[in-house]
Amino acid sequence: MPTHEDAADFAGEGDGFERLWTPHRMVYIQADRPDAEPGDGCPFCAAPGKDDAAGLIVHRGEHCYVVMNLFPYNPGHVLICPYRHVPLYVDLTDEETLEFTALTKATIRALEAASAPMGFNLGMNQGAVAGAGVAAHLHQHVVPRWGGDANFLPIIARTKALPALLEDVRSRLVEHWPTP
Repeated sequence: MPTHEDAADFAGEGDGFERLWTPHRMVYIQADRPDAEPGDGCPFCAAPGKDDAAGLIVHRGEHCYVVMNLFPYNPGHVLICPYRHVPLYVDLTDEETLEFTALTKATIRALEAASAPMGFNLGMNQGAVAGAGVAAHLHQHVVPRWGGDANFLPIIARTKALPALLEDVRSRLVEHWPTP
């Protein structure tokens, strides 16, 4: 018969926090990070080789593409990525830079039409020391935000409750992608 161990029986002082275990996050935490060389180890090099649903691709451009974040901060969290495996924004060609910017604008328009967010966070972390989880392949985050979308879970449990499935959100974005 299983027994319950009282936290008071363990060494140390209790901190007053309840624990919400999220073992599914270990896949991300323990994943190998791609190196400077392009290839199968890089999720942003691999995604375009899959069909759109399997690769979580929302839109394909000539030089860059839009992909759902597999570990989103909010529903609709997408990444703008160049096809070319480069680490820094300054490494983009002029053509890539133009499309990268145009896809960022189109992404915001699609998110507005699909889910009416109240704001957005846009950002690029360049280099591992700056917080880039995949530092070898440039990507820009576009995170839709709503009033009250952050609650106590991210603060005390480092866990985010997401009310929508990735494929459902991807399908809505594809449906609302702006046409030129």
